[in-house]
Amino acid sequence: MDEPAESRGSRVIVAVLTGQLVVGTALAALLWGLVGGVAGYSALLGALTCVIPNAFLAGRIVLARRDPGARALIRAAWTGELGKLALTVLMFGIVFVAVRPISAGALFAGFIVAQLVTFAGLLVRDATDEKLDTDKKNGK
Repeated sequence: MDEPAESRGSRVIVAVLTGQLVVGTALAALLWGLVGGVAGYSALLGALTCVIPNAFLAGRIVLARRDPGARALIRAAWTGELGKLALTVLMFGIVFVAVRPISAGALFAGFIVAQLVTFAGLLVRDATDEKLDTDKKNGK
């Protein structure tokens, strides 16, 4: 039985957000062990600065799917993307103002590594869609 596209999309979103947390935490643990605690928590804060705004965007888009129509989805995507940008700027600002000492290199490394997991989500989604396309061709 085919899984609805909404369910597949939500599953990919959850997988990407979870992957971002896992990769960010792994980098933080690695840097903590190799470089020290400041680099470790800086990388973790960088990863969280990526994951939390992405979760906001994902939530806006998933909730918009319940409302029929393209206009609602586009509005939710715009609102979500603007909110994601604002949250990212706010979180970086809070980290740089409130956290001392901080390793800027590790902070941005955590952010970038977590952000790169998004591309893996696109690959997973494309592979799933390709598999579904070939399943429906009945061997043709």
